[in-house]
Formats: sequence, C-alpha cells, structure tokens
Amino acid sequence: MLALLGVGVAALVVLHGAGALLSRRRLGTAEVRGAEHAPPVGPFTGGAPPAAHAFSRFHVRWYAVAMIFLAFDMEMLFMYPWVRVVAETGTTAVVEMFLFLGILFAGVTYAWREGALRWS
Repeated sequence: MLALLGVGVAALVVLHGAGALLSRRRLGTAEVRGAEHAPPVGPFTGGAPPAAHAFSRFHVRWYAVAMIFLAFDMEMLFMYPWVRVVAETGTTAVVEMFLFLGILFAGVTYAWREGALRWS
C-alpha cells in the first residue's frame, strides 16, 4: 500500500515537472517570435472578439422576452410529465392542460395587447 502511494507521488512529481518545463519552453518561444505571433489573450465568443464588456447592462425590453421564454419553458416542463400520465388520468388531465394553456395564452395576449412585445 505504501509502495503504491510512493508510485503515485512520484508520477505526480514527474507530471508536474514536465508541465512546468513545457510551459516555460512555450512561453520562451512566444517571446522569441514576437507579439504578432502570440495567441490573443482574453475571452471570446464564437471566435470573434467581444463587442461589449461582460458586465454591460441590457436594455429593459429584454426582460419581457426573458419572461415569455420562461413561461414557455415552464409549459414544456409541465407537459413532459403530463404526457406520461394523460392515458391513466383521462379527461381530467386533458382539461387541466387546456386550462393551463389557456392561462398561458391569456398572459401572452395581454402582454401583446399592452405593447410589451413591441421594440419601438
């Protein structure tokens, strides 16, 4: 058991040393080649540099879009188990789901009528 621990510690030391050696070698070659060949440093999205700071504020109209997304996301969350029990429960489950969808549709219709979905 003690020999196995010694082998594990030795492997860890060897791997740590190899990593330190390779990182120093890579940093050294990047400094020799110059800054124009060095890889870009910083966060990126999809390969393009970010257009704004990560902590920048979003416009308030995105709040409505996020709430509608969450409403439809919750709809799917309730529909998946409903599909499993609708055959056992029968018409009660169907009436409850149509009631739920009606409330959701009424909420979206109200938001649309009040202009929450307009971008102007």
